[in-house]
Amino acid sequence: MLQDLKLLKNQAVKDIKIVKNLKDLDGLFKKYLGKKGQITLILRSLKNLSKIKRAKIGKAANELKDFLKTELNKKAQNIESKAKKKTKKGEWIDVTLPGKRIKIGHLHPITQARREAENIFQFLGFSVIDGPEIETEWYNFDALNIPKDHPARDLWDTLYLKEGLLLRTHTSPVQIRFMEKNQPPLRIIVPGRTFRYESTDASHEVNFYQIEGLMVDEKGKVTIANYKAIIREFLERFFGKPAQIRLRPGYFPFTVISFEMDVSCPICNQKGCPACENSGWIELMGAGMVHPNVFKHSGLNPQKWQGFAFGMGLERLTMIKHKIKDIRFFYNNDIRFLKQF
Repeated sequence: MLQDLKLLKNQAVKDIKIVKNLKDLDGLFKKYLGKKGQITLILRSLKNLSKIKRAKIGKAANELKDFLKTELNKKAQNIESKAKKKTKKGEWIDVTLPGKRIKIGHLHPITQARREAENIFQFLGFSVIDGPEIETEWYNFDALNIPKDHPARDLWDTLYLKEGLLLRTHTSPVQIRFMEKNQPPLRIIVPGRTFRYESTDASHEVNFYQIEGLMVDEKGKVTIANYKAIIREFLERFFGKPAQIRLRPGYFPFTVISFEMDVSCPICNQKGCPACENSGWIELMGAGMVHPNVFKHSGLNPQKWQGFAFGMGLERLTMIKHKIKDIRFFYNNDIRFLKQF
């Protein structure tokens, strides 16, 4: 009987060594240690032996039983460990885990400001109009009552192209194009890119954005008071706080009663800061009542129609709102800057 136990042990060790999966290992457990396993049958047969043999063989059988349990557990752990390593090396996916978040991009600060401005003006009854960035001298200068000898026509301000074309220096040409095809009353804004041949610094760029505004109706129905009310409402909505404005005399060839408009500094609330040069005011736009010659060049009768026009830089608005000191930040594509908006 002891010899049988020794042979059984050797066979069990060989079987455990060559087994490769948990299913086969479970079969070995049943073969040797199950209810009808070989070790179990040996232990049940001890009742037929003498007391001395029963004690001796019973001890040897229980030791073999404990030995096989230990070896089977070790083999199970080894198989599981190999399976995990194999899984990690493969392209296994746990579908119960949450997916990785995809990084979502966001709009450029200038685009955000443009859309916000458009929404505010649309709320105030203005339509958003677009126009070509490549213009003729007629629309960019002549129709806007800018004389031939005006400094703005000089190469140092205007980027000229071939065949009498140029890159528009302001969005005002769209005024003419729109009034040529549309009869007043009208309210429009024209957001878009403009180009000027000048040195780049903290407050100037070759390429920048403007928002042109135009409101025209019958004589006496559109005044500077309307302009002040609309612009004040726009600024308060854009900056999210009360705004005071002031008008200073100015000159633009395409307007009469021309003026510059300043807004109370939203950064320091008129207490004085570097942004407003300690004056409490920031220059924001030029405006005025539309010149009669502009109406004539657009095919409208200046005796019947009257209106105001204004133009402001979108970068300037954004710089004031977010306290940005250098316009070049908008175009350097520095992700550290852009991620803040």
